[in-house]
Amino acid sequence: MSDTRNDAENGAALFKTLADPKRISRFMQVFLSGVLFVLGGILSVLLLMNTWSLILLVVEKHQTGGNEILGSIVTWFLYFEFLALIAKYYQSGLHFPLRYFIYIGITAIIRLIILYHDDPLHTLIFSVSILVLLLALYLANTKLLKRE
Repeated sequence: MSDTRNDAENGAALFKTLADPKRISRFMQVFLSGVLFVLGGILSVLLLMNTWSLILLVVEKHQTGGNEILGSIVTWFLYFEFLALIAKYYQSGLHFPLRYFIYIGITAIIRLIILYHDDPLHTLIFSVSILVLLLALYLANTKLLKRE
């Protein structure tokens, strides 16, 4: 009978140890950091591939539109900004600064304007979206929201 009680107490102690919020939080942080590191590696490879294709676009003598080259350049900057965001995540104590997401959003909308500028209404909406993101960036850099 005492073996059954000891087993139950050991099981309860083990469950209490495993269900400790600090332990779970630490495990999740390590897991997320590892996955983010892998994503950084994948983005680095994609950045190199995009750099090579951009070089080929500029060097080769085929009919390439200026919008295609500009779109490729802005895509290159998006890869670069995501890698900078991941690097900043590790530098700033494992948190993502808000302004980096705003930079990425602005760059992505600029890419949309470059590639899809045929409809004036959509271009206006994209431009207003950039203005809203710039206002958010201004607020994020004020002392009220700045953490660094």
